[in-house]
Amino acid sequence: MDRIDSMRLFVRVAELGSFAAVAQQMNVERSIVTRKIAALEAHLGAKLLARSTRRLSLTSAGAPYLEKCREILSLVEAAEADLTENRQAPRGHIRITLPFSFGIHQLMPMFGDFMAANPDITIELEFNDSRVNLIEGGFDLAIRITDKLGPGDVARKIGSSHSVVVAAPDYLKKNGRPNHPSKLVNHECLGYLLAMRSSWAFVIDGETQWFPVSGRLAANSGDALLMTTLRGMGITSAPAFMVEKAVREHGLEILLPEFPMLDVGIYAVFPSNRYIPHRVRSLTDYLAQQIGPKPVWDEILQIRQFPAYPA
Repeated sequence: MDRIDSMRLFVRVAELGSFAAVAQQMNVERSIVTRKIAALEAHLGAKLLARSTRRLSLTSAGAPYLEKCREILSLVEAAEADLTENRQAPRGHIRITLPFSFGIHQLMPMFGDFMAANPDITIELEFNDSRVNLIEGGFDLAIRITDKLGPGDVARKIGSSHSVVVAAPDYLKKNGRPNHPSKLVNHECLGYLLAMRSSWAFVIDGETQWFPVSGRLAANSGDALLMTTLRGMGITSAPAFMVEKAVREHGLEILLPEFPMLDVGIYAVFPSNRYIPHRVRSLTDYLAQQIGPKPVWDEILQIRQFPAYPA
């Protein structure tokens, strides 16, 4: 029995909580995974997992053994990387979950350039605006745009996203232009379902203030809201990375520029605090360099630096 491989398998089973899920990820029969875990338990002389009809759980012996396995595997991976990976070009497969609009509008060209410079890299993308469990999904990396990371998230900030209020000239001709966030309550405001849709936050005199908004249309797609806004059907709040092209090419107008909205962080989130593979570190470094503290989409819109969310 290869004890390192057995430890890796045990960690994967413990994290996913299912023999079947691990077998599916490994593309092997469930019985093979079950047999290998049983062999490890026989070698140790202790039960590591309690089996039930619904889910596996760690035993009193399995919980501390899991943490020790994680430490050992992290040391093994780091030691191997020090001797090999850092002297080599990145290689291997990277599975990423990322938000629809930011991924399509901004990240796709960056991924293309990274792959062109690193021909031994392959990338698999799953677009999803909701939080997903990286371990259960088998992801190496998540790109998240958020004002607050989840408890236990292992993340690196690679940039910031600033939002603006925008409307089409046709809408403004018919309905007038709000001169203060408090006036938005009198307008048709298009809301994003996965964020605050009943009020929008602005920074006024150095303090965050929330102003009520309402409208007949809400969606879980920023691109759908942008399309509707371009048709003159209302006002929306959207990230600068999404609207910069519409501002430059289609006359979309930025409203209330003297009342900045709060910014949110752009993060690379990793499955755990274990060793991060060279290929994932290289891609994360590249994305951080390309986005930078002053993203190009903010420069095009001449957006001043917005205040960050309070800790």
